[in-house]
Amino acid sequence: MPESFSLETRNQLTLAIGKLPNSPGVYQYFDLQDRLLYIGKAKNLSKRVKSYFRFTPDLKPNPTLSPRILKMLQESHRLDYLVVNSEEDALILENSLIKQLKPKYNILLRDDKTYPYIYIDEKDSFPRFELTRKVLKSKSITYYGPFPSGGKALLDSLYELFPLVQKKNCLKGGKACLFYQIKRCLAPCENKITAEAYAVIIAEVKEAIIKRKRLTIALEKRMYWLANKERFEEAAKIRDMSEAIKSLTLNSSIDLAYDTDLDIFAILNGDERGVVVKLFMRQGKIISSAFSYFRHTHIFDENEAYKQALLEYYNLDLPYISKTILVAHAFTESQEIAATLSKRFGKKIKLNMPLRGPKAKLTALALQNAQELLKQQKSNNLIEQRIADLFTLSSIPYRVETFDNSHMMGVATVGAMVVWDEEKWDKSSYRRYELHQRDEYGQMKEMLQRRISSFKTDPAPDLWILDGGQANLLLAQRLLNASHANLDVIAISKEKHDAKAYRAKGSAKDLIHCTEGIIEFKPNDKRLHWIQGQRDEAHRFAIAYHQNKKRREDTQISLLSKKGIGKATIKKLIDFFGSFEGIEKANLDDISNIIGSKLANIIKDNDYNL
Repeated sequence: MPESFSLETRNQLTLAIGKLPNSPGVYQYFDLQDRLLYIGKAKNLSKRVKSYFRFTPDLKPNPTLSPRILKMLQESHRLDYLVVNSEEDALILENSLIKQLKPKYNILLRDDKTYPYIYIDEKDSFPRFELTRKVLKSKSITYYGPFPSGGKALLDSLYELFPLVQKKNCLKGGKACLFYQIKRCLAPCENKITAEAYAVIIAEVKEAIIKRKRLTIALEKRMYWLANKERFEEAAKIRDMSEAIKSLTLNSSIDLAYDTDLDIFAILNGDERGVVVKLFMRQGKIISSAFSYFRHTHIFDENEAYKQALLEYYNLDLPYISKTILVAHAFTESQEIAATLSKRFGKKIKLNMPLRGPKAKLTALALQNAQELLKQQKSNNLIEQRIADLFTLSSIPYRVETFDNSHMMGVATVGAMVVWDEEKWDKSSYRRYELHQRDEYGQMKEMLQRRISSFKTDPAPDLWILDGGQANLLLAQRLLNASHANLDVIAISKEKHDAKAYRAKGSAKDLIHCTEGIIEFKPNDKRLHWIQGQRDEAHRFAIAYHQNKKRREDTQISLLSKKGIGKATIKKLIDFFGSFEGIEKANLDDISNIIGSKLANIIKDNDYNL
């Protein structure tokens, strides 16, 4: 890399460095196109940023820095910063901004989902076990978990095998029900079991949640019994339940003291991606595990990866946190993270990297699983890698958001976003947008602006795919640049002749628009098929929403027509208020100003609901 910066860049950086305060804060590097390159935090902004440079005879990068940071500085043109009250605030702000803006040279770990826990509230005489993802404040509550997968199956097995109170409203009935007749409940509602005897059963269930071999053995016996009775559907359900419970636990002979609770984190970088593995030990047994992949492995930084993983997982809504967290690698800010978590949860949290003994075997087990997960991914010929190579994307598009909109003559205008994540559709992340702009360009702008506004809570993906041509591509790039978010974009459109697509003739070609221009594929190219699949799913989702909305609006128009409200009046109201929902929320005076008091009274009649 060059030993010094250009004159313009040197002047920009020198001026910014001279203004840096001796305060905690967050600093940001931008390139010549004002795209965000890197976000860092500092206890002392002036000292930290100056460590990146040598100042004599001219300003130039510090040659002792890592190759990743040297490459970032090579692209840097200007520097900005934000001052905060404390180093802890800087740490939290840094993590938040990385998620929101996806700087090119920061690692981005996906948000951890809130894993469910099984809990029991023993303030009741005959308590039940339930699932929760939220913190329930009560000293009488005991949590078991977390269970990234299989928690529901584990809970169902408890009610299948133990005579617990099966439903929330059972005790209120005051009369024994079918569950008592089939011996799945002991009818505390009719005082057929005492609270003391029920407590003995609860103790057995608690042990079974941790030591689950008893559960799987009992489930398999029940499965065979049902199969022998030719109740095959019930047997299959029990089989699936048993398999889900078995998958919760890694095969391990490592057991610690009975009362030991540990969370174990291991992060490993691979050739194409990295992986985070989490193991959860409760009462000396590994009860569950989870893993997730992350991007930007070619600029991997171990300190940053562990810092992000721990801050993301341990949020304030966590029902339970163990007092000791084990990590597979030492990292520079471990004690700072431990102090932040201790303050966040109001108790002392230890963060250790064991070098020997049983705890070191736990981190080794986590690393072993990380290696296996990376090996499995490497053996897959990912289409996403080929897409990244073709379009020279800044990262492999493991998570992709695709946008489309739908309307009919300007009626029932809607937008849709579908999400492809880790080689499958993430339907829980699909989004529908009710749009108010009249033209398709304005509708796409409205939809993308709303998505960008949610980056703070729902981080940007690796790639956007837009239904449309060059105009939509440039629109998205302009909006993203304004928000300083780093996100690759491509668009897909039909080939046009005389400003009309060939769609009607059945011979239209799909064109892919990217930063480098337009790319045409052969019809049998799998990369084209992958992009078309994203577009088609977005189109399907948008059309389904449009059709539902159109049916509702047709019903609303019909109801208004029966009340004597004509189509011209309805159009006037829609043009002014934007939607039927807008009309419903408007007050009588506002509607009267548009169509007169007589018709307004009909619309706001309490007997009529839009």
